[in-house]
Amino acid sequence: QVQLVESGGGLVQAGGSLTLSCVDSGRTFSAYAMGWFRQAPGKEREFVAAIRRNGVSTYYAESVKGRFTGARDNAKNTVYLQMNSLKPEDTGVYYCAAGGSASASAREYAYWGQGTQVTVSS
Repeated sequence: QVQLVESGGGLVQAGGSLTLSCVDSGRTFSAYAMGWFRQAPGKEREFVAAIRRNGVSTYYAESVKGRFTGARDNAKNTVYLQMNSLKPEDTGVYYCAAGGSASASAREYAYWGQGTQVTVSS
């Protein structure tokens, strides 16, 4: 069973940094690709980053390329999202998800965390 819990969100000024973490309390973390998505108020959930099972390959939305870095530690059942040079438009609830492939489509992910709020002030 996969159970994902995100942490690390908060309020930060534009240009600042945050690191999100997502821990899986189950025993099969390394069997899943992991994704990060976000949802701003009044908008649809959007893809942010996806990380393959072995963590070697990571894919990003164009809007975060060069600013965000995804990584995973399979020994700790944890996936991370390092966010630098944050912008007000990065504000939203950030979700981690586990699925069969490192996809930009939310439909590929079967398990989701509860989300963590990130607010970037201008």
